Amino acid sequence: MANIEKILKKAKTIAVVGLSPKLGRASGMVAQYLLNRGYRVIPVNPMYEEIMGLKCYQSLTDIPGEIQIDIVDVFRKGQDTPPIALEAVKIGASCLWLQLGILSEDSKKIANDGGLAFVQDHCIKVEHQRHIG
Repeated sequence: MANIEKILKKAKTIAVVGLSPKLGRASGMVAQYLLNRGYRVIPVNPMYEEIMGLKCYQSLTDIPGEIQIDIVDVFRKGQDTPPIALEAVKIGASCLWLQLGILSEDSKKIANDGGLAFVQDHCIKVEHQRHIG
């Protein structure tokens, strides 16, 4: 696994794939935590135009190219993540992060082959609290 502390300290912009507009859900709580810690959060969910007052994109490839995505944080089932991994490579993200309980060896291979750091089965909020505070 990649050095989580290094990934989190270097990152500025995090695309949250599968972000729910229901702030009580894990994705909403994580996104709010990241915003409160100074990260730029880019929602990605094809069902919504806006989440948390932020423009929401249909997919990673719909995010304008001038926005550098450092971490792609994924809240989707493991079997749904390989296409997201391919998009993360395509947009030049630095890291593909699959949230707690999400595993995909196919996505790991895609990310590694594409030069991305890869984290799976870890909550980015918990890891931030552990490594950075």
